Amino acid sequence: MEQTLQALAGILQKAVLTVGLLLLLHFYLKAMLFGPLEKVLKERDHLTKGARKAAEQSLEAANQKTQEYEAKLREAHGEVYKELEEIRRRWLEDQASEVAQARERNAAAVRKAREEIVADTAAARQSLTESSAALADEIAAAVLAGRASEAV
Repeated sequence: MEQTLQALAGILQKAVLTVGLLLLLHFYLKAMLFGPLEKVLKERDHLTKGARKAAEQSLEAANQKTQEYEAKLREAHGEVYKELEEIRRRWLEDQASEVAQARERNAAAVRKAREEIVADTAAARQSLTESSAALADEIAAAVLAGRASEAV
């Protein structure tokens, strides 16, 4: 049993040295590798969060400018449509005015033509009246001349 305890004591002495070396390695790696690595990772995380925040702010600003642009574009479209509607209204008014003027000219031409027709009709009646009286005299003279030649 004593031999086992001595073997166990020898194993523990070697193990203490190994454990000591492991502890030394642990603190060395923590100080030389993991500490700076953790510092770099924290800085990277901070920079990444800052970049994300800046990107979100840029995106928000871009969305706001897009909305402003779209609002101005809608406003410009509205103004263009108003101008087009005003032009169309003026054009319709001009067209209606021209149609009214054409109707007035046509009405005046029709009145003038009617007056000319009435005047021509009156002149023709006068001419027929004068012609009919002369023709009646000629017919009466011819008829009387025909009776006079029968009587002879």
